[in-house]
Amino acid sequence: MKTITSSKKFAPMDVVFPAMFAALIAVCSWISLPIGPVPFTLQTFAVCLCAGLLGTRLAMYSVLVYIVLGAIGVPVFAGFSSGLTGSASGYIIGFLFTALIVGLITEKFGRSFVVLALSMVLGIAVCYVFGTVWFIAVYTRTTGPVGIMAALGWCVFPFILPDLAKIVLASILVNRLSKVVQIIR
Repeated sequence: MKTITSSKKFAPMDVVFPAMFAALIAVCSWISLPIGPVPFTLQTFAVCLCAGLLGTRLAMYSVLVYIVLGAIGVPVFAGFSSGLTGSASGYIIGFLFTALIVGLITEKFGRSFVVLALSMVLGIAVCYVFGTVWFIAVYTRTTGPVGIMAALGWCVFPFILPDLAKIVLASILVNRLSKVVQIIR
């Protein structure tokens, strides 16, 4: 019988890093300010940092572990909540797209500050789109119709400047920490 083997050897850090970053995303979600239907958290910072440092595959694992933990009832989401039925859950699912976009772009074009910042802006923009569409669907089903501008006013516009600050911080940290992460791996 022939055994199927992977071309890449298993590395213990391929398990440790996703677990560690899933925990970081959870801790950053607990740093929360309830400013409206979608709370202000540091989750986007942690997702961008994770994707910039770990690359697509490990960042996707990290975010997926975080989402699965919350989906099965572990209180890892903002406000120590869990479950994916709320109006803000689309943003949590959108973190997968953020990690995918940041990871792919940085793997292709490098980790310069400009590449990191632009990839994170694009990743968070896609997260905004996915999350806002989800928010409108849930809000309309549970409360009543809501216009796109009202949803953007509640769920996107208040977060743009804080998310830009988080992107700058994450880009700086990725540049400073990427060599350390590569040595550990």
